[in-house]
Amino acid sequence: MAAAELTTADLIAQHRPTLDQALEAIRTRAYWSPHPEHPKAYGENGSLDAAAGKSAFDALLNTRLDLGQPGTDDWVGDEVSPYGVPLGVTYPHADVDVLLAAMRAGQRRWRDAGAEVRAVVCLEILKRIGDRTHEFAHAVMHTSGQAFMMAFQAGGPHAQDRGLEAVAYAYAEQVRTPGTAEWSKPQGKRDPLSMTKNFTPVPRGIALLVGCNTFPTWNGYPGLFASLATGNAVLVKPHPRAVLPLALTVQVARDVLAAAGFDPNLVALAAERPGEGIAKTLAIHPEIRIIDYTGSTAFGDWLEANARQAQVYTEKAGVNTVLVESTANYKGMLANLAFSLSLYSGQMCTTPQNLLIPRDGIRTDQGPKTYDEVVADLARSVDGLLGDDARANALLGAIVNPDVKARLEAAAGLGEVALASREVTNPEFPDAVVRTPVIVKLDGAKPDDEAAYMSECFGPVSFAVAVDSAADAVALLRRTVREKGAMTVGAYTTDAEIEREVEEVCLEEAAQLSLNLTGGVYVNQTAAFSDFHGSGGNPAANAALTDGAFVANRFRVVEVRRDA
Repeated sequence: MAAAELTTADLIAQHRPTLDQALEAIRTRAYWSPHPEHPKAYGENGSLDAAAGKSAFDALLNTRLDLGQPGTDDWVGDEVSPYGVPLGVTYPHADVDVLLAAMRAGQRRWRDAGAEVRAVVCLEILKRIGDRTHEFAHAVMHTSGQAFMMAFQAGGPHAQDRGLEAVAYAYAEQVRTPGTAEWSKPQGKRDPLSMTKNFTPVPRGIALLVGCNTFPTWNGYPGLFASLATGNAVLVKPHPRAVLPLALTVQVARDVLAAAGFDPNLVALAAERPGEGIAKTLAIHPEIRIIDYTGSTAFGDWLEANARQAQVYTEKAGVNTVLVESTANYKGMLANLAFSLSLYSGQMCTTPQNLLIPRDGIRTDQGPKTYDEVVADLARSVDGLLGDDARANALLGAIVNPDVKARLEAAAGLGEVALASREVTNPEFPDAVVRTPVIVKLDGAKPDDEAAYMSECFGPVSFAVAVDSAADAVALLRRTVREKGAMTVGAYTTDAEIEREVEEVCLEEAAQLSLNLTGGVYVNQTAAFSDFHGSGGNPAANAALTDGAFVANRFRVVEVRRDA
């Protein structure tokens, strides 16, 4: 192995202050981020500005991304951007047994490096990714369908924040136990029993990251960096439609590991041929000891049931619900909900689906509003937000795949349409499929309607569900979270007792709650270091991003004791 270009001392000097700030942030839960959100903040100190980032992305198109991995037996890749642009990038296809053996070889030295060194190496990886944020933004945009600004922020600084957050939690959990302890037990008149004890965090083995189509970096980085920081090698299996952002991540990680004197095969890519479905094969491979997965409930349930040799972390699907009982800011409530329903065409695991509204109406600062008035006013608010096509394109992005489009089109047949979806033309990308949200009115008392609103309909589809009373809304909220799960819950009420009841439901059913949002914070957005994404306590996910439980079981502490 070549001599290290990055010394441990230099990495600690450069990144330990950031690690300490991250540790303080997860302790206080106050706002903090080392990664600028604004595109104009880039272009100095080695980072790419907007033009250089776009050029770097363009240079990737129609090329072979050679990562120098062992066991490469083919080249694969057929990504087409949701904006209609074929990417033409090909990636190494691996002989899994050869690649896994090579990944295992580097783990001993990585384990022995210790928690601090692993953490600062991870921070160097994140720094180099951060320097290429503009390039990564285009990669995320053209694989997920996010509009550029969202791809820049969610796929760049926000994803990097989540990765750093995972490193901080991983470090904190590993150093909770001291490395050495002197143990002495008094024996009365006899000499005490004395021992020296050493405690070493040891990795579980090779981790498998199964990437998602919609948020490849934001959802991928927590698991990747939690596993790597706790000493595990990581095999990254991207979604076949969103390989490029994670392939670039693997490339950066391998470069940093090699420069720091570690085996680059500690991080590797598992790209697949069309229809190959290697996630199932890898998931039950005896070498795979940790799995991180974001995606459908069906495959998440399969992983939990069948990958028995691995510690499995899943973020699946839920039916996110907003209870609307009353509000002191009717206009602000409508604007906040309209934005939440529209952002990224509802293609977020946190987007509200069911709006529970009493059929007799709600109290507002503008007087009483009937159920029909609330729904009509919300429809007008969405229409007003997306009435200008340029603004609509900037908020909606593109429909990520044909399944979402099919669900959107089918939703109009489920009930009375309060807001019809319309097609939006993107002049820069005329082949992009861009659609505004649909809002469908359903009756919570009708069994036929229940089949629709009690199932996840991923995409720009929302149901305005009429309920008999606020008490019925609270009961339906509880049943929805308990049976179907929820990544987010929202509620609007000026009644202290109803607020208490909703809060109690969310505490008992382990759902993250947002109350009376009327400003620039939305139910479907979470901030790293402060907000938990999911809870791990209801059917939508068995893990939270990010808490101690998300990292602590990726390693075990092994004790060696000796007579003193």
